Amino acid sequence: MRSYIGLIHKEANSDFGVSFPDFPGVVTAGKSLDDARAMAEEALALHIEGMLADGEVVQEPSSLEDVMANPENRDGVAILVSSKTDNRKAVRVNVTFSEDILEQIDQYAEAHGFTRSGFLTRAAKREMETA
Repeated sequence: MRSYIGLIHKEANSDFGVSFPDFPGVVTAGKSLDDARAMAEEALALHIEGMLADGEVVQEPSSLEDVMANPENRDGVAILVSSKTDNRKAVRVNVTFSEDILEQIDQYAEAHGFTRSGFLTRAAKREMETA
């Protein structure tokens, strides 16, 4: 199980917010510190599960030194948030498609918000489940 750095932010008359420098855009909040920590674990797990479902590679956690080297992160208090998901290792493979099929795959994936790998992973899972 990996642990990622979450940054707690608190302003007057606000909840405790948590952001993740390794996953820009993933944010959550809680009324108390304990609630914020629990929400952070849930948000992190959901985000990582989504990445894995899309066939994306989940990066290794950044070090505290690297996170705090960014001046934008210095207004938050760093906490470790455990990733309670099955971080399966992604493996790069080489496959061959005809040019027109690859173009169709890429167009479909882009139009539906997938990466190429994410789309092919979902298509393969769906085919195996229905077999």
